[in-house]
Amino acid sequence: MKLALALALTILWPSVASAEDAVPLGPFKEGDVISFEQLDKLESYLPPPLWEQRRYFFFERMALEIGPPFRQYGVADSYRRATEKFKGQARLGADGSLENYTAGYPFDTDIDCKADPDAGQRILWNLVKRWEGDGHQSTWSFTGWHRGKEQVALRRRGTAKLVFLKERTEPEYADQHGDIFPDERLVYVSVAEVVQPHDRRSTLTRYHYASADGPLDRAQGDDLWVFVPSERKPRRVISVQDIDANFGKGHTLGEAGSLLLDVVPQQYDRTCLGEVAVLAPMNSKSLAYPYGEKYDFGPSGFSFASDRWELRHAYIVRLTPRSADHSYHHRDLYIDKETFEPLYSFAYDRKQELARVVWYNHRYSEDWNGGDPMAADGVWYRGWPGVEKPNDVRAVAEITVDVQTGTGVRLEFWDNHGTPLGDKSKVRRFIDGLHAFR
Repeated sequence: MKLALALALTILWPSVASAEDAVPLGPFKEGDVISFEQLDKLESYLPPPLWEQRRYFFFERMALEIGPPFRQYGVADSYRRATEKFKGQARLGADGSLENYTAGYPFDTDIDCKADPDAGQRILWNLVKRWEGDGHQSTWSFTGWHRGKEQVALRRRGTAKLVFLKERTEPEYADQHGDIFPDERLVYVSVAEVVQPHDRRSTLTRYHYASADGPLDRAQGDDLWVFVPSERKPRRVISVQDIDANFGKGHTLGEAGSLLLDVVPQQYDRTCLGEVAVLAPMNSKSLAYPYGEKYDFGPSGFSFASDRWELRHAYIVRLTPRSADHSYHHRDLYIDKETFEPLYSFAYDRKQELARVVWYNHRYSEDWNGGDPMAADGVWYRGWPGVEKPNDVRAVAEITVDVQTGTGVRLEFWDNHGTPLGDKSKVRRFIDGLHAFR
């Protein structure tokens, strides 16, 4: 979600089945291609809200390829070793905060939703702290549709970079408790720049303080600043109006995906509703922006149906805001059980009616290295000292649909990778360049 947050500025199942109860492959096998006429085959393996709103997500010329079921992707060796080294160290604190965490997955990855009353809290922290390499670097395209007198498309394009400064797993930082710079208080820094259209060029800078894991009275989210050339100085983003001015109306702060500010887990009650076997686009076989613009998003512009999907074990976690003033009553997240990548998010308004659907497409580093059309040697996501193979499944596109208005946004960043900038001096210059916005 951190990438989505940086980029975006610039009901529940009728009965929750366990993954073990699901038919392993159902009515399809690896290599099958599902057409629109065969759509009914997918119903039992899709989240009910997605199926109910399928007019947005499936279309007549679709060709949905079935990939390997329940594939084990793993993580980089350095992250795996960190998880083993610090196993059992992290714990839940007041307000569901995270205490005594160093690196790797905070909690065991095999979490029992039925037996563990804190399962939802542990799952969400594993999602927040999942393996993401050095951070994120991408060239992105944002397309939004909103309605006034008629439906209008809003487009933005730009670049983004996020660097994790703490909780690193490379051996070179082991003696520094995972910190790149021991005296640096920031957990990560990021910048996203709008480069098109010309009159909207701006730079977004985001700071995330180390206290974000603590109890609510100490937790602090992102400190967000935006620079708009016409204003000649940076200003702090504190309202939805600031977002609307640059990216169009209807995009609320704090949403899990597509938007600006990271979710502070302590602001929500987190309940694991169960586990399911679900189909999702987990390892794209096609490339969209910035590689090209021939990807078939369907007539609505909101579809990943003509791509490769996989059957995955997933947790369903409900986030219920602790604030009565929140715009949503709750959100249900579908989180991949093996990688802790987000698959789907369904937001419900205060009347508990479905308001928004967010879903993601992904790309796996080791399947694509040696096959990148934009790299001279075909390598998209390079390893680095201490991380020979990134072994990273990461989001490369996400779509948000407001089902109550029929509008939404599509964010594409298919070249997103987590290879570091290089030596520490480059990281230092990156950070110092952002301090000017504080």
